Amino acid sequence: MIYACPLCSQPLALESRTFKCPNNHMFDKAKEGYVNLMPAHHKHSKNPGDSKEMMQARRVFLESGNYQNLQQQLATTVSKCVEGIEAPTVLDIGCGEGYYTNKIAQTLNDDAEVYGLDISKVAVRYASKRYANCHFSVASSYKLPFSDNSLDVIVKVYAPSKQEELLRCLKPNGLLITVTPGARHLYQLRERIYQEVRLHEEEADEFAGLELVEQTKLNYQMQLEKGLAFELLQMTPFAWKASTELQAELKDCGAFECEADFNIQVYRVS
Repeated sequence: MIYACPLCSQPLALESRTFKCPNNHMFDKAKEGYVNLMPAHHKHSKNPGDSKEMMQARRVFLESGNYQNLQQQLATTVSKCVEGIEAPTVLDIGCGEGYYTNKIAQTLNDDAEVYGLDISKVAVRYASKRYANCHFSVASSYKLPFSDNSLDVIVKVYAPSKQEELLRCLKPNGLLITVTPGARHLYQLRERIYQEVRLHEEEADEFAGLELVEQTKLNYQMQLEKGLAFELLQMTPFAWKASTELQAELKDCGAFECEADFNIQVYRVS
């Protein structure tokens, strides 16, 4: 385990079912197996992160297989990045219910340590209960509970982050893999909400201390049946903008064609 105390940054050691640092700060593992490394005074609300409703919608949609292409591409990219590394350590920031985290762990050798982190306790609880092959924690992506230079790869699918924290935790020559929406991502859904649809910016993000070494585009059509378009809407920020009429229509929609468009970038510590 490479966890660091969120209060004093000292290494955490697991004793029985409790993580303890040299300063005697203690964090118990939940019965589902995850650990909550989000001190109460670091929270901005009582239950930060996605709501139970958003999580359930995302779970239904992801289990339909419509993002399976991204899931497989991401796992393949991580696997390629850790080739030749003994006992690689991988962190999935904003892991949600562990959809990508689990696939990454399945793709890597048994000596790999795969971690999933999310601010949503309800999502992490579900992930930990379902995927015993990963280490899950409730924590902030702006204050990662990991030791300095402890991670070979950090994966970031849409998740917010702090550049200094990414660099602090990555090993020398460590890699950051990001997924961002392509220009036409969910275009058909967005054109039902907005009068004028703006294409997403496709320019790769810049990170201080990290060099872009690879970029892959993934674009395909999704055939959303039996109300899946509604579940997709509910798991995105677009749900706040959609009219009641559109939500009802998508809920009853037998078939809805929508575009998936992703950019996958790989950065190396420079």
